[in-house]
Amino acid sequence: KIAKRFRLDASEDEISTRSTQIWFARSRFAMAESGATKVQLHLYDLSQGMARAMSAQLLGKQIEGVWHTGIIAFGEEWYFGGGIQRGAPGFTHFGRPSQVLDLGETHLPREVFEEFLVDIAPRFTMQTYNLLRHNCNNFSDEVAHFLVGEGIPSHILSLPDEVLSTPFGQQLMPMLSMMDAQMRTASEGAPFGGIGNGAAFAAPPRRSA
Repeated sequence: KIAKRFRLDASEDEISTRSTQIWFARSRFAMAESGATKVQLHLYDLSQGMARAMSAQLLGKQIEGVWHTGIIAFGEEWYFGGGIQRGAPGFTHFGRPSQVLDLGETHLPREVFEEFLVDIAPRFTMQTYNLLRHNCNNFSDEVAHFLVGEGIPSHILSLPDEVLSTPFGQQLMPMLSMMDAQMRTASEGAPFGGIGNGAAFAAPPRRSA
């Protein structure tokens, strides 16, 4: 099912963030002159199949994957990792996606999209990253809302709460908090090439022949 387009008549309630409200107002006049661009969601299972195989036994419920996501638009893949990053679709360091979902189309020009990313970049840095509450999936959801007017599937966003609601998930919480802190500490001063640290977009990796 194709998601709704980013509509010119969207109400204030449907435009969830202040940044989206600003760029909605600035971009609606450019939409009529811009051609349609397909928008997709790439899903990567960070557990490499272990979640599907072991979750029922460990958690008492079936989990299909531990998801990292990226938005595909304007011929590139956009994701949150050490700032807002971009790469060749399916050729980032996450490898090939486990699933590809069609989200719909956008009529926004690339220039407006990149201005939007610069505007939200201070909220998507390594310092603001949280493994459970403010991660790549929250970024993908906000970008999807901006481009097509609907977010990513809710089961992806609710996965942390679903895991932590189980006894085993509660046992994992101290380890996850430690991992989250270590990730931020290790990244301090690291030369990430994303928008979120004041640098230019990261150059997309070359495709193999």
